[in-house]
Amino acid sequence: MNDVAASHPVKATVVAFISATNAFDIERALALFSKTAVIDDPSTECTFNEHAGVRDYLKKYFVGYHTVTRLLSLEGLGDARARARVDFIGDFGHEIGILLVAVDSAGRISRIDASLE
Repeated sequence: MNDVAASHPVKATVVAFISATNAFDIERALALFSKTAVIDDPSTECTFNEHAGVRDYLKKYFVGYHTVTRLLSLEGLGDARARARVDFIGDFGHEIGILLVAVDSAGRISRIDASLE
């Protein structure tokens, strides 16, 4: 999967995001986001805005729940978007999810729309 991801900038960013969250490295994950990024995750009933919101999301739902993410599939959707199907395991149990990831012109994550299958 990493060879394919390396050939598509958004895919490479998704792989880097999963790697950082699996290491519970909030600062490394946060560095992948634009300062005005948005994470919309209906399963939390919240939208997380800007670096402060993204940091809160990462702390609560990745570090706090000891979430480990496994990439199941990754599809480029043009130059600035990708769709990742992921397997989440953590203190909450097990879920399969979809991450629709968009990046800005600098290659930073500008938006993630998350959903569970």
